[in-house]
Amino acid sequence: MNQVDVTAVTTGQVRLSFVHLFQPHANQPGQEPKYSTTILIPKTDVATKQRIDAAVQAAFNKGVAATWGGARPPQPKMPIWDGDGVRQNGDAFGPECRGHWVLTASSKQQQAIVDANLNPIINQSEVYSGIFARVNINFFPYSANGNRGVGAGLGPVQKLSDGEPLGGRISAEQAFGGNGGGVGFVPAPAPQGFNQIPPQQYPQQGYGQAPQQPYGQQPPAQPGYGQPQQGYGQAPQQGYGQQPPQQPPAPQIDPITGKPLPGGVWGI
Repeated sequence: MNQVDVTAVTTGQVRLSFVHLFQPHANQPGQEPKYSTTILIPKTDVATKQRIDAAVQAAFNKGVAATWGGARPPQPKMPIWDGDGVRQNGDAFGPECRGHWVLTASSKQQQAIVDANLNPIINQSEVYSGIFARVNINFFPYSANGNRGVGAGLGPVQKLSDGEPLGGRISAEQAFGGNGGGVGFVPAPAPQGFNQIPPQQYPQQGYGQAPQQPYGQQPPAQPGYGQPQQGYGQAPQQGYGQQPPQQPPAPQIDPITGKPLPGGVWGI
């Protein structure tokens, strides 16, 4: 068995999380995007854990011989974590990690993704966080940016079965329901418009037409004979059959004296 074989492991049935197998993904801005997935290995699968431990030790031996100058790093970074413990930053793992060993494998190149019959999976929606699968992993030593340890390289992935989606993934039926309305869906009320206003309150009026009166209401009296209209700044008009009020005759003035003439009629 050569060095490559002893650093490679094909797992038993595991669960996948944070799946990025069809499109490369960068965890942080500026990082190189890679194809990756987090692998949850049940602690009950002792055989897989033993093979992983042996492959990691082989990668350490390879690192001492060819990567780290003949010496094992005093505090090397390890590729596998206890899902019942905490992450490298001190945060607890998610509930799906309980009872599992946790590791993340990545690759710069896209790897083969097949179904249980080894047929390539074309429909990307069939591969999501939560499925059960088998994964081929290659462990390797590295030294970069002051960090030294053993990493996990992603190999081919075989989907075995569906599982409960992780990360809030739901089906279309759960989202929208059987009648097109999802949880909490409330149809919007119909907009209010003139067509919904009772005609007896707000009758329709065409452009350039006089307002229509609702049924049962009498229109206001229109001005006509006996009811003259009056414009702004105009004197009142007299209706038919009405006499204007009598005004007293103006007094006649004597053109010589400038006084009213006796009798009110000039020259008599």
